[in-house]
Amino acid sequence: MNKYLLEIGTEELAYKFIPSASEQLKKEFDNLLKENKIQYKELKSYATPRRLTILIEDIKDKQEDVIKTLKGPICSVAYDENGNLTKAGLGFAQKNGIDIKDLYTENNYLWAKVEQKGKTTKEILQSSIPSIILKLKGTHFMRWADLDIKFQRPIRWLVSLFNEDIIEFEIAGVKASNVSRGHRFSKNQEVVISSPDNYLTELEKANVIADVDKRKEKILLSSSEKTKEIDAYYKIEDGRLLEEVNYITEWPVPVICSFEEKYLEIPEKVITTVMAVHQRYFPLYDSKTNKLLNKFITISNYVGDTFDNIKAGNERVVRARLEDAVFFVKEDTQKPLIDYVEELKGVTFQKGFGSVYDKTQRIIKLSKYIADSLNVEFESIERTALLCKADLVTKLVFEFTELQGFIGADYALRSGESKNVAKGIAQHYFPLNSVSEVSDCIEGQVVGIADKIDTIVTVFADKKKISGSQDPLGVRRATLGIIKTVLQKDLNINLSELIKLSISLLKDKIDDEENLFKTIQDFFVQRLIIYMTDNHLRHDIIEATVSSKDVLADLNDLVLRNNITIDITSKDNYSDFHEAINRIIRIIKEEKNFTEINENLFIFDEEKNLYNAVKNIKENEIPYEALEKELVKLIPLISSFFDKVLVMDKDEKIKQNRINLLNLVKSKFDKIADFSKIVF
Repeated sequence: MNKYLLEIGTEELAYKFIPSASEQLKKEFDNLLKENKIQYKELKSYATPRRLTILIEDIKDKQEDVIKTLKGPICSVAYDENGNLTKAGLGFAQKNGIDIKDLYTENNYLWAKVEQKGKTTKEILQSSIPSIILKLKGTHFMRWADLDIKFQRPIRWLVSLFNEDIIEFEIAGVKASNVSRGHRFSKNQEVVISSPDNYLTELEKANVIADVDKRKEKILLSSSEKTKEIDAYYKIEDGRLLEEVNYITEWPVPVICSFEEKYLEIPEKVITTVMAVHQRYFPLYDSKTNKLLNKFITISNYVGDTFDNIKAGNERVVRARLEDAVFFVKEDTQKPLIDYVEELKGVTFQKGFGSVYDKTQRIIKLSKYIADSLNVEFESIERTALLCKADLVTKLVFEFTELQGFIGADYALRSGESKNVAKGIAQHYFPLNSVSEVSDCIEGQVVGIADKIDTIVTVFADKKKISGSQDPLGVRRATLGIIKTVLQKDLNINLSELIKLSISLLKDKIDDEENLFKTIQDFFVQRLIIYMTDNHLRHDIIEATVSSKDVLADLNDLVLRNNITIDITSKDNYSDFHEAINRIIRIIKEEKNFTEINENLFIFDEEKNLYNAVKNIKENEIPYEALEKELVKLIPLISSFFDKVLVMDKDEKIKQNRINLLNLVKSKFDKIADFSKIVF
C-alpha cells in the first residue's frame, strides 16, 4: 500500500491560518489526484504552529494506461485516387506519432488507436507540489531574505516521502528531504522520517504531537487531571479558545497559576474575559461551590520539568490586567449608572442619526410599542431601555469593549437597580452570535428587539450596502437575533408595524419612507428564509408559506402554516391536492379581476356544489388543522368541476363568474400557503 507524506516546516504560523491552510492543502491534493485520475483511499492532514502536513494513504503508483481512438480526415481527403495517403493523411499520422501501418478506415473516415502511457504518481507530485504550496491563501503573508515568493511565515524545511523514497523539489532554497524537526526545546532537533508510517510516532519522540485531535484530547485530559489535584474544574465557554490553544502548541502541558483573592471582587465576567479572551487561560471553579477561584490554567508549549518561570510570568501578566480592572471599577462606581446616561449625548451613534443618547430615546419608544403589543408591564422594561447603553461611557467598557452589557448589569446592581433590570441590560445584546442563546427575560427580549430594529433601520436609511464582506453594525446578526427571539420565545409582535414605527422616529432624516420599508421588509424575509432553511426545513415549503401573506406581521403564524403545509404535502393523496390547486392557479394566473359571484350565472351542478362548499369555509375563524380538513374535502369537487365545466366560456359574464369562483377557492388555500411554489 503506497503512502505519500508532505510536511511544510515553518516559523510559528498565525493560529487562524493553520486550519484554513490544512483544508486548502487537502482540497488542492484531492483536485490534483482526481484531475490526473490517480486513485487513493484517504487524505489526512496534521498541523502544529510549525508545520502543515498532508498524508495520502493507499495511493496508486501511476496513472492507468489509456488507449485513445483518434478520428482523422474523411477518406476522400486522406487518400488519393490511387489509394495512397495524401498530405492530409500523412500529416494526421505524423502529428499523433502513429505508424502508417496502424491506420485504418471506418465509416468513411481515417482512424488510429494510440496507447497513452500513464505517468507515475511521483512524477505528477514532483511537478505539482511547489505550486500547490505557494498557492495557499491567507492574511499577513510575508517575504523573507531576498526572495520574491511569499508565504505566511518563512519555510525552514520540507519533508516529501513516497513510501521510503524522497520526492525531490525545492522552494525558497529549501530542498525536500526525509528530515523533520522536533520541538524547539526537545533534545531531538533533527527527526529522520524513514517512512510515512512512522511520521507521528517519530515526531512524538521529539515532543511534537502533530495530530490536531490527539493534541486537543491531551489538553482536555491533562487539564482535568491537573485540576483534580486542587478539587477544581475548568470551563471553556468559547470553542475558539480551545482551538487557539491547540494551534499554538506542539507539546501542550497545563500549568496551574494563581492571583490574589482580592481581585475576585471584580465582576466575574471581567476576570474570565481577561483570562480566556486576552490571555488564553482556562478559568478554574471550585468543585463544591461552583464559584470562580483565584486560580487558572495556562497551557504551555514546553518540554521540561521546571515551570516556575512560566508560572511567574503568566501570574505577573494577569495581575497587571486585573489591577487595571480594579482601578476602572473603583473609578466607574463613584457614581450610579443612571448618571452616565447624560454622557451618551457626547457619543455619536451613526453620522447623521444622532448620538447614542438619541438612540436610547428611540429604544424607549420602540420598547413601549412592543410591551403594549405583548400586554406586559412597562416599568422595568422602560428602566432597562434607559440604562441599556449607559456603560458604553464607563472606563471599564472602554478598556474591555466586548463586555458591554455585562458591565452595565454589574454596575446596575451596585447602583441599586432591580435584578430584572440588570439582567435585561446584560441580555439585550443577546443572541451574541448565530449559535448563542436568546435572552430569557422579558426586559432583555423587548429592549433587545427595539435596539436591533433601530440599528437596522438607521443603517438602511443611511443607504449602506449589506454584502458578504460589508455589514455595518452587524445588521444581518441583528436581524437574525430578532427572528430567533420572536420565534423561540413565542412573542406576538407585528414586526412590519415595528419597522414602520422605527422609520417614523427618523422621518426627518428619510427621503422615501415607503421604499425604505419595502427594502427592510425584503431583507427580513430573506434572512427569515435562510434561518428556517438552516433549521432543515424544505426551501420550497418555506417559500410557499412566506409568499402567501405579510409574514412579518406574525412570525409564529408562519411556523404554524409551515407545519400544516408539511403535513399536507406528506399525505399519500397529496398528488390530487397538488394538481387541483395548481390547475386553478394556472387558469386564473393572468386574471386579476375578482368581483362578487353571481349564483344565477351557474349552469352546471358542479359549479353550484363547489361554490356551496367553499362559501361555508370560514378560514379566518377556524384553526389551520380544521382548515386543512376542509380543503381536502374540496379536492373531489374541484376535479368534478374541471371534468364538466369549461371555464373560458364564450359568454364573458359566465367566464368571469367562473374565474371569480376559482379565485374564491384559491383564497382559501392561500390562507395556508402559495402551493404553486411547492415542488412535486
